[in-house]
Amino acid sequence: MNSVLLVRLAFDLSAAGLLLFGFTYWWLGNTAHELAGTAMFLLLIVHNLFNRRFYGTIGKTRRTMRPLFNVAVTLALLVAMVVLLVTSVLISEALSAVMSSFGGFAVRQIHTLAAYWALVIVAVHLGLRWPMIMSITRALFGISKPNAVRAWVLRLIALAIAIHGVWSSFELGLSGKLTMQVSLDWWNFEKSVIGFFVHCVAIAGLCTAVTYYALKWQQLRKRTTRTA
Repeated sequence: MNSVLLVRLAFDLSAAGLLLFGFTYWWLGNTAHELAGTAMFLLLIVHNLFNRRFYGTIGKTRRTMRPLFNVAVTLALLVAMVVLLVTSVLISEALSAVMSSFGGFAVRQIHTLAAYWALVIVAVHLGLRWPMIMSITRALFGISKPNAVRAWVLRLIALAIAIHGVWSSFELGLSGKLTMQVSLDWWNFEKSVIGFFVHCVAIAGLCTAVTYYALKWQQLRKRTTRTA
């Protein structure tokens, strides 16, 4: 197992975890929120340094669905993160003496919009790389042979997470968050902290599963068309 690949994966998972942690502003307050955001962006810089060659190969991307979709998702994620970073600076309380005139209500709304879109796009990004993640997992646990029972158990787990993700989307008002609708209906962290994270992970799992199985279906359809 390539140790560098494992380190990169650990960095990426840590960044994703910090993104989730950033949603707990109304639980832990501004200081924890800004520290988590700063750490996340430092990890994203590392991620982009590791993957810097990708940007030079965009023009050479094969004109087929998966490569083009991968480029589109990556660029969309880049845009979401840039918007998140810029708005973070503008509304930062640590920088309020400098940026106080720029951090209005609209900027905070855009910040929230970018954060929830980042959650969705990161999950789609993860779905594109799920075969690689499963390959690494099998190597770590020494699994070398396919097993039909194990495969079906994992599929049922994915289905359960996806169903929960649909419910969680309504519980967190995801559609409103993704369309920048003004709402005072925020999660009550005094009632449940774990529940919020479960809903966020379920939504991410839904997006990851839909991406992964949609691409598998597209590949199967393409293979069937060739043999027909």
